[in-house]
Amino acid sequence: MTTTTTLSKRQPTYAFVNYDALPTHLAPGLRRYVEERTPVGGFLTACLRNELHEAVMLCDDRTLATLRAVVFFLYNEAPSPCWGSPEKVKAWLGGER
Repeated sequence: MTTTTTLSKRQPTYAFVNYDALPTHLAPGLRRYVEERTPVGGFLTACLRNELHEAVMLCDDRTLATLRAVVFFLYNEAPSPCWGSPEKVKAWLGGER
């Protein structure tokens, strides 16, 4: 008797990503973006696309004060395929969930 085993395509998990240093009002959106490939608002999208001039224009004073923390998070914690250019963000959002 021959047994056929179907291997499921495993998606990477991002359990290693540390969201603790992010501001509390931005962490949930970035978590959903990284883990579920869910779109985020204009400020975070601009940050993800590495369009910091746009991010500054879109944010309020409270969020502007957190820009450094967001950039540090992206550079040190976020998976590199999910940020850095408009093309990377588009590909990330269009990938499998």
